[in-house]
Amino acid sequence: MAPTRADLTGSHLVLTRPQILAFRRHVGALNERLPPGPSSLQHAAWAGLQDSMPRAALLSIHARVRETEPSTWEDASLVQLWGPRFNTYVVAARDLAVFSLGRLPDTARPRQVAEDMANRLHALLSGARMTYREAGGALGVGNGLRYAATTGTVIIRWEGARAPIVWTVPPPTLVPRDARLELARRYLHIFGPTTSEAFTKWAGISRQQGSAAFVALRGSLTPVQTPIGDRWILSSDEATFRSESASAAPARLLPSGDSYWLLQGADRELLVPAPGQRRELWTPRVWPGALLVDGEVVGTWRRAQERVTIGTWRPLSSAERAGVEAEASSLPLPGVQGRIAVHWDNA
Repeated sequence: MAPTRADLTGSHLVLTRPQILAFRRHVGALNERLPPGPSSLQHAAWAGLQDSMPRAALLSIHARVRETEPSTWEDASLVQLWGPRFNTYVVAARDLAVFSLGRLPDTARPRQVAEDMANRLHALLSGARMTYREAGGALGVGNGLRYAATTGTVIIRWEGARAPIVWTVPPPTLVPRDARLELARRYLHIFGPTTSEAFTKWAGISRQQGSAAFVALRGSLTPVQTPIGDRWILSSDEATFRSESASAAPARLLPSGDSYWLLQGADRELLVPAPGQRRELWTPRVWPGALLVDGEVVGTWRRAQERVTIGTWRPLSSAERAGVEAEASSLPLPGVQGRIAVHWDNA
């Protein structure tokens, strides 16, 4: 659901590309790192931290929080779950219901499947923990086990090399509708300006659920005009959009699936205007990381053990290269011994 012409009548808020990207960097804590601690970790994970690539969430935290260590993703204030679109996510433990129950189906049959799966898993485990494969095999459901995640009662731990460990927790007290509205607010704050269709696709919920959430939030939304069409923002964010933007960080190495560039359709065009560059970033298979320099995505990066390979779309100054190398050398990579070596793919 995008704003209609009637919604935009009397609206004078026209947002430019620089304003939108500056806002997203600001709310995403990409201009200046936050101090260490649970509140900063929750801020960094406001729209969740995708962790489908092993330790991507850790690198997203590192881009936003000072003194991030290889074990920071294991902080007691964070949990892992099958989040939006059933991808692996790291979220604040206090936000578990938002990222799980907020995606629970409204229609009777899919909801019953999710709740039955959760009940069967709880009975099987009886307070114990088990690998995803073992639990799925014992229940005869395979990947269907993930449907239980939308009940807010399933936690996982996945380190990448082995099958995830699963266990159950008590059901949340938040009602599904309230959880979904909060999930929509989170999305609007981090990905705005946006539409209900974009929210629906990101969350992996039905079109009816996404549209209904935006309708329910209508009183707290402001319609805006952008280079890619009419969109919505949270009214509480309008002042930030209008304010002078802060200086961008010299460099950030954003991992695959980072919320700053976890985009679809026209939003990709806004972030990376050149079609050829978009094809290099959003590949058909495994995405690389995005190289952010002075507030613009200017290339990609990949890692193999202690070797970080960087490809740029424009020549970098010596100061910019030094900033990128300093950022790469600070990556908190688990299991890497020795100094990180930067290789410039197109030097």
